[in-house]
Amino acid sequence: MMEKFRDNFREEAYELLNSLESSLLALEDDPTDEEQISAVFRSMHTIKGSAAMFGFDHISSFTHEVESVLELVRSGLMRVDEKLTSLTLRARDHVRELLDYGEPASAELVATSEELMQEYRALAAGRASEGGTEAAVEKPVQTREQEKSDRPESTYRIRFEPDASIFQNGTNPLLLLKELHELGDCSCIPYVERLPTLEEINPESCHTAWDVILTTKADVNAIRDVFIFVEDAARIDIQVIDQSDLLDDGPHKRIGQILEERGVVDRERIERAVHSQKRLGELLVENEGIDPAAVESALEEQNHLERARQRVQSELASSSIRVRSEKLDQLVDLVGELVTLQARLSQTVVTESLDGQLLGIAESLERLTSELRDSTMSIRMLPIGTTFSKFKRLVRDLSNELGKSVEIVTEGGETELDKTVIEKLNDPLVHIIRNSIDHGIEKPELRRAAGKRESGTIRLTATHSGASVLIRITDDGAGLNRERIRAKAVERGIISADSKLTDEETAALICAPGFSTADQVTKVSGRGVGMDVVRKEIESLGGTLQIESQDGQGMTTTLAIPLTLAIIEGLLVDVAGEKYVFPLSSITECIELTAEMRSEHRNRRMLENRGEILPYVSLREVFRVGGDTPEVEQIVVTNVQDRKVGFVVDQVVGDYQTVIKNLGRMYRDVEGVSGATILGDGSVALIVDVPHLSQIVVSEQRGRAAVLAER
Repeated sequence: MMEKFRDNFREEAYELLNSLESSLLALEDDPTDEEQISAVFRSMHTIKGSAAMFGFDHISSFTHEVESVLELVRSGLMRVDEKLTSLTLRARDHVRELLDYGEPASAELVATSEELMQEYRALAAGRASEGGTEAAVEKPVQTREQEKSDRPESTYRIRFEPDASIFQNGTNPLLLLKELHELGDCSCIPYVERLPTLEEINPESCHTAWDVILTTKADVNAIRDVFIFVEDAARIDIQVIDQSDLLDDGPHKRIGQILEERGVVDRERIERAVHSQKRLGELLVENEGIDPAAVESALEEQNHLERARQRVQSELASSSIRVRSEKLDQLVDLVGELVTLQARLSQTVVTESLDGQLLGIAESLERLTSELRDSTMSIRMLPIGTTFSKFKRLVRDLSNELGKSVEIVTEGGETELDKTVIEKLNDPLVHIIRNSIDHGIEKPELRRAAGKRESGTIRLTATHSGASVLIRITDDGAGLNRERIRAKAVERGIISADSKLTDEETAALICAPGFSTADQVTKVSGRGVGMDVVRKEIESLGGTLQIESQDGQGMTTTLAIPLTLAIIEGLLVDVAGEKYVFPLSSITECIELTAEMRSEHRNRRMLENRGEILPYVSLREVFRVGGDTPEVEQIVVTNVQDRKVGFVVDQVVGDYQTVIKNLGRMYRDVEGVSGATILGDGSVALIVDVPHLSQIVVSEQRGRAAVLAER
């Protein structure tokens, strides 16, 4: 059981480390951003407390040391600069290594922890020598061990009544109240009626007391720690008056009940007052001689409890639950099987001409299955910004390593994709961004000579386009060096020396296996592993990769990625009895193709459609399907990245909900097919890889055009 809790802690800690990294990178842009400073401290603070709770003692002690320095920043005793940010990023990476390794930490990891802690101590001591932080360094920050863990919130009533002589030992009660505010939602009610007149007041004595209503996740020991140095100089009473995990929908506490709990008034006096038309508090003050401050304190407690209940109930109503991805994948698989079974039922009802009542049931089931499918798929959708945020650190570290100044700008982080797609996008995006920094963006002196800003920019954007998402990675570097690429391709025997390449074909060369223009092998490039991996990964997702470059202006890499890899809407077609499915999102229309139309265009596989020339290819020829060609065929017109291509089929059957199945290891590299699906009658239909086949058709057309031009 404890191991399960530790696994949950690890998952939450990884999320906190990602948030910590984002906040630190944001502080590099604005070191005075107090919100980000607080976010950094909270992340480290939470990791420290939770680590101790689940047995990660080394992580707890290490983060305690880091937190002590961060407390100096949060208190305004130390400023944020590049040195502190870099050190804390290294500490963040080290905590992740400790989490991966587990307890007890290895000797090497312990040594690294000590090295980092020494750097923090030296940094704090160095800042102290600059002035202003001597006290903070000589007297280390007493970061309280009362961590706000995952325990439910409790509401406490705290009576703080300092002795009149409390000022004489240097204690400021207001600072103690401030510490209570840091623990949670806090309401303070002073008893000002005790204050003497101005003529009688002794400025060296404390003349008041406080009632404090505190809602916090900290336990009672954490609250007592706030008053640990004044226990002998004050009367302190702490009581739990409500707990969020015990909240119910019953009536809230009344003023009389609160006053009775406090011992201010007894039940008999309350009952005498409730029979009047006046408010209970007013009557108790007027007729029973109750201190007005006590009534005011009870009213504030009542309001505080009501606010706490409303907040907890609101959080419960909008809370989310953590579900392991395996369970979610299993749910999607089951929904996929249900979709297939529903299709089989609908087909059976129609083909067997069963009664109308059964037909109505089949139609209702189809509607419910469709809604269930959409709801299930929406659960798997995540904003791609979670991936985008990781690359700020990559750009920062890599640009420093290469001696370049590069910033990254992201847009469209709210664009959602299937979680499986997002997971597989990470490596391709890393390769592209690394290439942009290494090969694309120039050194500062070269950019200055070219009239550019010394700092280069990488722009990472995501936008929806039908059932796909377009991800563009644009840099303002030098663009592709076409001559160098061509020379390397000739040197490696990829092309002949007299080959004439278009810009698109030149760009495609950098995606060739093992291709690299780097002269030396470094940690960043030169191994011939990069864009070819990107192309394979994107194609495995059913997507396409397109590269555009302008000399001296930069390069744009566009990835067209399907929203999901599980269930899609498709168009079922027939070729000689074999069934194929086109993703409906890529189809614009279906038109007829007759023998007359073929002869009219001299069998050039092109025809005019809506004022445009439409290239087309026969699916029968692509997949080498036998059988006789019908007199009238159908052309499925597709549109991929503003390029229209037609696919000739024998017959269009109709819409079909398609559950995508992998082809398996043996057929993974079959061109023109992205998967398969099971039809209602149990037969298998192949899913057409429209983007890939479209590229082949366009390339063939350009090749023919080039041959004709030479003639």
